[in-house]
Amino acid sequence: MALQLGAIVDALGGELHGDAMLSIERLSPLQNAQPDALSFLSHPKYQQELAASRAACVIVSPAMSEAAAARGAYIVAADPYLYFARLTQLWKSSHARPEAERIHPSAVVHPEAQVDPTARIGALCVVERGARIGAGTVLKSRVTVSEDCTIGERCLLHPGVVIGADGFGLAPSKEGWVKIEQLGAVRVGNDVEIGANTCIDRGALDDTVLEDGVKLDNLIQIGHNVRIGRNTAMAGCVGVAGSATIGANCTFGGGAIVLGHLSVADNVHVSAATVVTRSIRKAGQYTGMFPIDDNATWEKNAATLKQLHSLRERLKALEKAPPQQ
Repeated sequence: MALQLGAIVDALGGELHGDAMLSIERLSPLQNAQPDALSFLSHPKYQQELAASRAACVIVSPAMSEAAAARGAYIVAADPYLYFARLTQLWKSSHARPEAERIHPSAVVHPEAQVDPTARIGALCVVERGARIGAGTVLKSRVTVSEDCTIGERCLLHPGVVIGADGFGLAPSKEGWVKIEQLGAVRVGNDVEIGANTCIDRGALDDTVLEDGVKLDNLIQIGHNVRIGRNTAMAGCVGVAGSATIGANCTFGGGAIVLGHLSVADNVHVSAATVVTRSIRKAGQYTGMFPIDDNATWEKNAATLKQLHSLRERLKALEKAPPQQ
């Protein structure tokens, strides 16, 4: 079903320059948009793609109005990327298929679980005893919500998510490892999205907690007793070890690692593949990657790094030595 440009602007705002009756059949990126598509320009560095794009209309910032006008219809928005995000929501709601059954026949929901009448449980899901699923929450296929775990309102859990598996708690003994029973649960707040095959471990004693608005990508591991603050987002393959505390409004690039029992302040942004080995008390951007290089050069640099401590001690000794006459 097509949407007219006028209807889009009526719903989302923005300043339209072009025919309000023009029909949009699809949303597309600039580089391969067809004449029936609506696209967006999020950064001036893609201005060349804007000029070459065949899109029927493009969403741009005020600074790019002149460039957009040279090629055709456009919508001016203060933040084109945010505008496009809201447009995708409008598009999905306008093209929604009829809803299937609220709880798929293949799902297993324990009689003592509490599932809000407006929640939806997908195929092959398991909701165990004492679990609670809030209003408007959607569990896609094969999601497991273990005993006594709580999912808030308007959450979206993608296929394969596991909420409340045992944390990795083991005590060493002469005979081998002794399991520490994980007696806590998981509490997920409202408006949380959890990507496919992500695992959130239950707490050992207290609960593991994801506060409102947390967004997790695919294949993320959250250890037992971790707490993640409001509106924090993590990209794919992030790992957070047990009992770490993450503040609000943080971001973590793909493959970043946070070691256990550390604290990360609010508004901290961790670059991809960074290993957080100490607590971060101050907001800001943090990076711990060693840049890629050809192997021979990398080995030389690594060998030099190993000598830094001894070189520092030698330098200190030279500084303390009396000057030669």
